[in-house]
Amino acid sequence: MPAKILTVDDSLTVRLVLAKAFQPYDCELIQACNGEEGLTLATREKPDLILLDLSMPVMDGIETLAALRADANLKSTPVIMLTAESDRTSVFHVTKLGVSDYILKPFREDILLQRVLKIIPLPKREPIAR
Repeated sequence: MPAKILTVDDSLTVRLVLAKAFQPYDCELIQACNGEEGLTLATREKPDLILLDLSMPVMDGIETLAALRADANLKSTPVIMLTAESDRTSVFHVTKLGVSDYILKPFREDILLQRVLKIIPLPKREPIAR
């Protein structure tokens, strides 16, 4: 069964870039546009990894991460913060809540994939025979 990756970001552009980055890999990408939607999808889908933005409307990344860590079924799900926020307070909060990694935007796809592959295995998709 392919790994499930949940991306939670209010930027459609970032979600599209992430979809393109993971296309060569055998995984299922689930997308949410805010923390509240992300939390609902995480509860339903039980992803293997969550890529979470910090600054979002409705429910921000810190609130979302705190809710994930408070849920017995999701508290051990690896979370990579993918955000433009690099101030000490934000980094401190997410580190204290148990984030697996922290990647600053703009990010390079190869660096993102290296960090993801350290957390979960993602086999390449089989080429389609013609």
